[in-house]
Amino acid sequence: MGQKLNLLLGQTLGFSGDPFAMPVEQAARHVRRGGVLIEGSKILEVGESDAMRAAHPDALVTDYDDGLITAGFVDAHVHYPQTGIIASWGKQLIDWLNLYTFPEETRFADPDVARIGAKTYFDLALANGTTSMCSFCTIHPTSVDAYFTEALSRGMRVAGGKTCMDRNAPEGLRDTVQSAYDDSRALGQKWHGQGRLTYAVTPRFSPTSTPEQLEALGGLWAEHPEYLMQTHLSEQLPEIAWMRTLYPEARDYLDTYERYGLLGKGAMFGHAIHLEPREKARLLESGAALIHCPTSNTFIGSGLFDMAALKADGHLIGLATDTGGGSSFSMLRTMAAAYEVAQLRGTALHPAQLYWLATQGAADAMGMGGAIGNLAAGMEADLVVLDLAATPVIAQRAARADSFWEALFPTIMMGDDRAVADVWLNGVRYIPAA
Repeated sequence: MGQKLNLLLGQTLGFSGDPFAMPVEQAARHVRRGGVLIEGSKILEVGESDAMRAAHPDALVTDYDDGLITAGFVDAHVHYPQTGIIASWGKQLIDWLNLYTFPEETRFADPDVARIGAKTYFDLALANGTTSMCSFCTIHPTSVDAYFTEALSRGMRVAGGKTCMDRNAPEGLRDTVQSAYDDSRALGQKWHGQGRLTYAVTPRFSPTSTPEQLEALGGLWAEHPEYLMQTHLSEQLPEIAWMRTLYPEARDYLDTYERYGLLGKGAMFGHAIHLEPREKARLLESGAALIHCPTSNTFIGSGLFDMAALKADGHLIGLATDTGGGSSFSMLRTMAAAYEVAQLRGTALHPAQLYWLATQGAADAMGMGGAIGNLAAGMEADLVVLDLAATPVIAQRAARADSFWEALFPTIMMGDDRAVADVWLNGVRYIPAA
């Protein structure tokens, strides 16, 4: 006998292609009265509700009425240890790290702090409909263990890794060339492939690593190309100027990673705002991903990511909250910020493009686009169900909509965790702990 079938009914939204690369009506698939059939942990079928009910009369039905069923949100760049300092006032990147981030991350040497921090982060992410993410941990292996232990207990598909720094960080947050390699190697062997977990080689950014450490981490990634590699690139102009004093021989910021084997498919570069022409060309050629963090970029005054031009050139781009430099755990709020940043750049992104970035685009950036990020047969059943009339102001605007996209857009621009009606993880309905 096969596994029990779950049939979810409501509006459905999936994608057959990238809405930046083709007309929206070809890329997006919206069904006004649709169904999602789940068998075990996988989506078996997506279609029209009446036909699916008739074809599967024994399925357990959950009817969300006008709720919108989509792939769960994918957050491609977060710092889970910074949960406690989200929305800290008044600093740009380097001062923000020294005043808020580094003191907080030092606390994660304590296994209890790391365990509570991981649980709090995942509770908040899931409350906002985020079912997968890629996180920086701290330099402490305890922080990585806490993150992956919590994710594994919830059956989530996540990536993450030990943040490596051997200079320009306070005592208690510095490792060494050898310990960065050894710890990362041991943690990768321990966690990669357990459940739905992926390890990511994680130098924080080149100013906090010596060339020797970056070389060692590049060597580790070459030994384990199945891992991801995540770091930061060209977030703020003072950061770039600082990098040049530390790497005077580098052609540009990207070169500080490229020359040590930290560029290629599976590399994820957070921010990437102030890119030079050579950097853009090499990033595109290498197949590396750029991760847009709009709430962070505006909150700490970093600059305006050039989504339209980079997507037109064919770059692989995902969306992310950058918790806690970003000011929200919500991918809806992150989509809204991406829209606002693009407007300041002179482009009005379509709701389908925004939603794609927060699901399939981010999943592709993490190398997981064949498993998560889309509502389609064969995908893992990580889902979010949205109430498109979650608040009075959204409801009154959606009621006047003449199209699905016009009805969805107010939730993108004004929605938050109140819009998340339900979440499914790996084929199981997620029930928050009391």
